[in-house]
Amino acid sequence: MCLLKLKILHLFPDLLDQYFDSGNILCMEKRLRWRGIDCEIASICHGESLPDLSDVDFILLGGGADNEQLSVCRHLLNFKNELKAYIEDNGSMLSICGGYQLLGNYYKLKDETVKGLEILDIYTESGDGRLIGDIILEADFLEDSYVVGFENHGGRTFIGDYKPFGKVLYGNGNSDNCGYDGIVYKNLIGTYLHGPLLPKNPKLTDYILTNALKRRYGDFGELVPLDDIIELQANEYIVNRYLDKKETRFIKRWKRKI
Repeated sequence: MCLLKLKILHLFPDLLDQYFDSGNILCMEKRLRWRGIDCEIASICHGESLPDLSDVDFILLGGGADNEQLSVCRHLLNFKNELKAYIEDNGSMLSICGGYQLLGNYYKLKDETVKGLEILDIYTESGDGRLIGDIILEADFLEDSYVVGFENHGGRTFIGDYKPFGKVLYGNGNSDNCGYDGIVYKNLIGTYLHGPLLPKNPKLTDYILTNALKRRYGDFGELVPLDDIIELQANEYIVNRYLDKKETRFIKRWKRKI
C-alpha cells in the first residue's frame, strides 16, 4: 500500500515538447514508483483550462518553437495569477527553454515584443545566431554532481539579481558566454537544458522530488537510494568528453559505496 503520492502536471505537451522534454515526466514517475511512491500524471493541452493547483506537487513547462511559445503565452495569461500563487507557495516546477522565457516580463524578437507572464522579473531578447550544443553546469545545491544537457536557443535571458541555476563549465547558458544558466527561485528551476534533462541527472531529479514531497508531507524522511550507475555513466560520458575528466566526483563516491 502506497503511503506517499505526488501529482505531476504537464503543461502543453502538445506544443512544448522540444527534444522530448516530456521524458522528464517519465523519469520522475519511474523514480517514484521504484521507491513505492504513487504518482498521478495529468496534462493540459492548448485551449484547456488550468486545473486547481492546490493538489498539484510538480509542474513541467517545456520548450518549443517561437510560434508555439507565443500561442501558449497568450493562453496562460488567463491563468498567470494561479501559476504565480503556486510558485510563491513553494510549488515545485521545472521550466525549460521557451517555458523558462515565458515566465519573464517579455521576449523581444527582431520584429515584435512578446509579453510574458511577468511571474519573474527577468526578460529575454533575441541575439545574433543560436546557442546550440551540449552544456555542462555545476549547481552549488547539488553536491558532487555535474548537470548535463543540450541547449538550442536564439534568446538571451537576463535574470538580474536572481540566483542562477548553475555555473556553466561548458556551453553558453543564459546568454553568450555569460558564465551561468537558468534561475532558481524557491522551488522553481528555469533552465535552457533540454535532453531531456532529468534522466541524465538523477541527483537533480531526486532534489526536485524531495522538495515536492517535503511540501506535501513535511518531514517524510529520505528517498531510498537507487542503483543509478547507468544514469551516472551517461552523465559522465558528457563530462569526460568536454571537461577531460577521468571520473566525476559523484561516480567515485558511488563506487566507494558498493
